[in-house]
Amino acid sequence: MFIKKIGIDLGTANTLVYVPGRGVVINEPSVVAVSTEDNKVLAVGVEARQMIGKTPDSIIAYRPMKDGVIADYRVTEAMLRYFINKATGKFRLRKPEVMVSVPAGVTSTERRAVVEAALNAGAKAAFVVKEPVLAAIGAGIPINEPVGHMIVDIGGGTTDVAVISLGGIVAANSVKVAGNKFDQAISDYIKKHYNLAIGDRTAEEVKIKIGSAIPLDDTISMEIKGRDLMTGLPRTIEIFTTEVTEAISYELDEVIRAIKKVLHDTPPELAADIIERGIVMSGGSSLLRNIGELVLQETGVPAHIADEALLCVAKGTGIALEHLDVYKRSISSKR
Repeated sequence: MFIKKIGIDLGTANTLVYVPGRGVVINEPSVVAVSTEDNKVLAVGVEARQMIGKTPDSIIAYRPMKDGVIADYRVTEAMLRYFINKATGKFRLRKPEVMVSVPAGVTSTERRAVVEAALNAGAKAAFVVKEPVLAAIGAGIPINEPVGHMIVDIGGGTTDVAVISLGGIVAANSVKVAGNKFDQAISDYIKKHYNLAIGDRTAEEVKIKIGSAIPLDDTISMEIKGRDLMTGLPRTIEIFTTEVTEAISYELDEVIRAIKKVLHDTPPELAADIIERGIVMSGGSSLLRNIGELVLQETGVPAHIADEALLCVAKGTGIALEHLDVYKRSISSKR
């Protein structure tokens, strides 16, 4: 298999790998299982995620990315090596060029850490591009035109908001509130109101199945199982959409504040373009029911979800790699 270029959407919750001409070839959780006895990586991705909350003391399954940036350098490098090897095959003739996404608010030190990790994991050259730019490219927005486009990318660890014109970011904001914080808020709400402890995976399931950004006319419910904090025994409860909306309201307010700040910082000419074209939303957490409605209510600007919102950043890395000359202004660093 002769693969020269790979795009990686290195997310807090999931990592997606894009190969030009083949599309997204890997979509796995950003989870690594490590043995505490000899500090050895035991499993990565889907296999490691299945271990979360179910491991003995000698194994830790955790996410090496926190809020969109590297929290554990060695483990992130091992995870990148696993994904690069899986995409290219272990017996490759030459090292591939790799493009990795980073949040809009990333520091130069954090950016350098991503480049170093990619090179040490087996890349010939590593390019780093900010997530909102890649999300916009992946969503089919012509970013090189002298027109203002607003993109809101709500991932697992961060929400990136940016106004892009002529291939560059004019105004941007990045907040560490996204899908993972929504899950935590749901978990905390259930603990407080029902005295029931639930796991991260259950909280995520509640968000996906019955979550909504605004109250619904017809409420929906689901049964969830957890551990009763008073008796310590398993218990089942029924939870409704209105409760989920209440649980995540503070986190959604943070996202709305980030959007309003960027709109406030946008030059008038570009603001007019945004009102005309609307806001494009991408990322897994933008699939939350009625989030576009909430943005419209709070900002007065229509918002629509991009096609294949979950894959926008990954697709953007692939398109940018295939047309490096076109997007060279958007690439923030290279080694």
